[in-house]
Parts: sequence; structure tokens; C-alpha cells
Amino acid sequence: MGLLSLSIWVPIAFGALLLAMGREGQVNAVRWLALIGALVGLAVTIPVVTGFDTTTAAMQFVEKALWIERFNIHYHLGVDGISMWFVPLTAFITVIVVIASWQNITERVNQYMAAFLILSGLMIGVFSALDGMLFYVFFEATLIPMYLIIGIWGGPNKIYAAFKFFLYTLMGSLLTLVALIYLYTQSGGSFEILDWHKLPLSSTAQTLIFFAFFAAFAVKVPMFPVHTWLPDVHVEAPTGGSAVLAAIMLKLGAYGFLRFSLPIAPDASHQWSGLMITLSLIAVIYVGVVALVQRDMKKLVAYSSVAHMGFVTLGFFMFNSLGIAGGLVQMIAHGFVSGAMFLCIGVLYDRVHSREIAAYGGVVNTMPKFAAFALLFAMANCGLPATAGFVGEWMVILGAVQYNFWIGLGSATALIFGAAYTLWMYKRVYLGPVANDHVKELKDINCREFLVLGVLAVAVMVMGLYPKPFTDVMDVSVAELIKHVAISKLN
Repeated sequence: MGLLSLSIWVPIAFGALLLAMGREGQVNAVRWLALIGALVGLAVTIPVVTGFDTTTAAMQFVEKALWIERFNIHYHLGVDGISMWFVPLTAFITVIVVIASWQNITERVNQYMAAFLILSGLMIGVFSALDGMLFYVFFEATLIPMYLIIGIWGGPNKIYAAFKFFLYTLMGSLLTLVALIYLYTQSGGSFEILDWHKLPLSSTAQTLIFFAFFAAFAVKVPMFPVHTWLPDVHVEAPTGGSAVLAAIMLKLGAYGFLRFSLPIAPDASHQWSGLMITLSLIAVIYVGVVALVQRDMKKLVAYSSVAHMGFVTLGFFMFNSLGIAGGLVQMIAHGFVSGAMFLCIGVLYDRVHSREIAAYGGVVNTMPKFAAFALLFAMANCGLPATAGFVGEWMVILGAVQYNFWIGLGSATALIFGAAYTLWMYKRVYLGPVANDHVKELKDINCREFLVLGVLAVAVMVMGLYPKPFTDVMDVSVAELIKHVAISKLN
């Protein structure tokens, strides 16, 4: 079994083992087994990073076996510079979530942990799949564990949020399935994604395919105006669910644009780039303003995620290396920063059982260590230089200025709005005198919470201070993608 197969199936196997364990009397054993499964899942992704060749745009660690012979569907895996970092990132966030959920989940612990491990394997499958139908199966299968995580362990309106999440994402994906079947017929019976990149499709066909993919990927990102499901889901999801959703699941849609929309329908991507840039700028600016008036911390960070993911799609559709690479870096950085912010909210919620900003005030007086971590993540969310949040946004802004000065100026305003809503929330929650008895009785973070936030803080700082290892992996593949899109446009 290859490295990518191990990355996919090891966490799924541990998840299946957890489901087989009883719910009563084995809670500690379940938690330790889940942690072991997550750590082993992370360990098998490390050789993918260390053995990756940054000098080629070709797919690496390729595995291929016939799956469904009648329809020529293969179990075909591989990663390039565009997808490689998301394999270890997914496994890393899973470890963080398992540790963060150690004590705050007390019911059906085995099922909760199993859902995250299985979800981890499925998401790695999405980033690794080179067969269109295999991609679709993994892409849709990720809905099931996340639906259960929201619907079983969520808040008071968890059923509504879970149903909305499932309905929005499933409806968009149905059009994508139609596009995949069309590409299968046009390619002479092949589901190979790399074969589809070479298809000479007409302008009309490209446009229809572009919007079919848009229906699924824009909802998953989510882009304006199909973003309305995300705040509701984040508010109701448990802390671990919010962290994984923001850190990894939103990236599945953005990744789909790079793997499908741009290379398969390059002419349509150019033709409709104005629409994509406009929607991205609306997300960056308007949704940032909406975040300013939120009273619920989770909802504020959820709108912040929409704004930051707007940077990603903005970078992708300017067709220059700074924009696309910046979008990819932003995806990774957002995984660290947004995951950390949701986990910080979870730390407060576990103690006070409220996400309302008005329920807090002066937390720094009783939780100084925690407030220091929260400040770092808040600054990274603002795009402060030397943090992970700065690198991707800066690259996208530079790419936007190259593309069009006014678009660059518009995207740069997001840094102002990001600082406004993030620091405004931090001021009201953490600074000033102790606001009430609940805050007065708070105890600072324990060793487990310190470990979780400390590891994420290191990741945020390392990526902010030395992003070269991340960008080096992407450069050749991004250049090849731009070349492919440009040549097609000239033809």
C-alpha cells in the first residue's frame, strides 16, 4: 500500500475500530485510541512531505488500480505542488481536534472521535484523487461524518444547521456529477482528470462545465452569495466541528477550482473571471463589514472565514503566479488561524457556556496565558506581518495590483476590516476590567489546552516568518497551470 493510501485508510481504519468499541466504560481507552490513530495518520503523511520533489510539476506518489472495470473507473491517487500540503495539514488538524475534544465531549465519545478520523481520511482522498469519479465519491462522502458531527453534538438548532449544510452542498454537487459524466463521454470513456485537462472543448461546453463546477465548489468555499449556510453551521457545530470545517473542509471547494475549473475550462475561466473577481471582492469587503456587527463570537469568525476565503478565489482568477500561489498559501494559513480562533472560542464556551461577546469582558485579568494566545491568533487573523495570516493575503494583493490597481486597492481594504472586527471582538472580550462574576471565576488554560494552542501558535509564527518551504512546493505546479491556461486561451 502506497503512502497516499496509508494517509487515507489508516485514520478510516482507526475510526472503524472506534465504532466497534462500546460506548460505556471505555471512554479513556477510546480517547487514547483516537489519539493514536490521529498520530499514526499524521506520521504516514510525513514521508509525503520529505520525499516530495519540488523541481517537477508531475504527479508524485502515484498509485493506480482498476476499481470498476465496466466504466473504466480507477483507484488513482497522486499529489503535485498544488495539493501536497493539504495532506499533512488535514492529518495535523485532526490530531489537534482530538486533543482539544479530550474532555468537553462526554457522550458517544467513540462515535465522535470516529467521525473525525473517518472525515480526515475522506478529505485526504479528495486532495489525492486523480480519477474524476473517485474524487466525487470522496467529495460527497465527507458530508456524512460532518453532518453527524453537527446533528448529534451541535447546539440547540443543530438539526436545522445540519440539514442546511447537507442540502446546500449536495444540491450544488449534482450539477458537478452531470459535468463529470459529460467529460467521461467526451474523453472516450475515461475518468482520468489529467486526460480531461487536454480535451479540446468548445466555448459553450466550457461555459456549461465551468458553471456546473461552480455550483459545487462555490458553495463549499463558500463564495458570496451562497455563503449563508456557513454562519448557521458554525454557530451550532461543536468546537471540533467548527475547527475542521474552517481549517480543511472549506478548502475542498477552492481546491476544486484549481484541479477542475481552470485546467478543464480555461477559456471559460478567463471569460468569467470578472464575475469571480467581483464575487470575491464582495466577500472580502461586504462580508467583512457584516462581521463587524456580530454579537456571537462564532458567527463573527464564520463571516471572517468567508472574507478570508474570498482572498483565495480572488487570487485564483487573476491568472498570475503571485495570485494563485498566494491563494494556496492563504488556504494553508487560514487552516491554522481560523482553526485556532474557533478552538479559543471553545475554551471560553467550555467555562462560561456562552458565545455572546457581551457575556465577557476583562478575561485577560483571570486568564493571562490564554489571552496571550488569543491575541496572537487575532493578530494573525488581521494579517499582521510575521504571522501566517499576512503571507497569503500580501501575495494575493500584489498579484491583484499586477492584474489591476483598483482591484488590488479594493482587496487591500480587507486588512482594515479584518483588523476592525477582530480587534473589536478582542477588546470587548479580553480587555478592560472584569465584567461579571463568570469572568471573575475563570481559570487559566490547563496543560492540554496550552499544548493545543501552543502548537498552533508555533505553526502560525513559523509560516509567517519563513514561508519558503510552502511556496517552493507550489511554484513549479502553479507555473505549469498558468502556462496551460494561457496556451489554451491563445488557441
